[in-house]
Amino acid sequence: MKRMDSVWTWLVIVPLMAFSTIACGTLSLVLSLFPSTQRIQIEMGRLWAKSLLLIARTKVEIQGLEKIDPNGSYVFVSNHLSYMDTPVVFSSIPVQFRFLAKKGLFKIPFLGWHLSTAGHIPVPREDPRSSLRTLSRAAELIQTHAISLLIFPEGGRTMDGELHDFKDGAAYLAIKAQAPVVPLALRGTREILPMGSATIRHGRVRLLVGDPIQTTGLTLHDRRRLTEAAREQVAAMLGGAISLGTR
Repeated sequence: MKRMDSVWTWLVIVPLMAFSTIACGTLSLVLSLFPSTQRIQIEMGRLWAKSLLLIARTKVEIQGLEKIDPNGSYVFVSNHLSYMDTPVVFSSIPVQFRFLAKKGLFKIPFLGWHLSTAGHIPVPREDPRSSLRTLSRAAELIQTHAISLLIFPEGGRTMDGELHDFKDGAAYLAIKAQAPVVPLALRGTREILPMGSATIRHGRVRLLVGDPIQTTGLTLHDRRRLTEAAREQVAAMLGGAISLGTR
């Protein structure tokens, strides 16, 4: 079965995902030539994310979406298990998302073009001072453009699937922007595409939306407390969620 999954991945899934990335990236680049089209480009990105899930035969079950105002601005924080996490969240939550993404992703043809023209934000991880300036700029964008950001505060995907400590960058950003922090819990994406694997398996994913944590009146001195509050919600949702397999 594992061998068949691998063959199916490279003969069918990877070529279709590459085609979708090229098609959506090209259309996004064309749209960028016209003024005031970033919102349309974000919807194009959402269509791309949905296409990846369709190609991978991944079904998403969402719980708690009623807690989100589609016109609101939030800082979403989520556990990080797989490269499939971003498409799952992006396709499922109907807000004007922007992402803090590694600088290297902006150099990838088609994908990088979309990230640049749609207003996503490159993060220079190797330079802490530049990273802090990037967070301040992102906070300003949240306030002035009524957008939301998705951050994986563990700092990267986890090999063991366990919830690790959260870095406080998301809390810093949310407090600077005075935007609510919304914890998210993902289950099942690790079974679809584990870290270090090149094989994509079909299956089901559950996305749980936590209670928004207000930041009004908080100062940067409160960022560690806010970080822990967000992590506690994610841990509680993961503990109460039903494990979903790949078959």
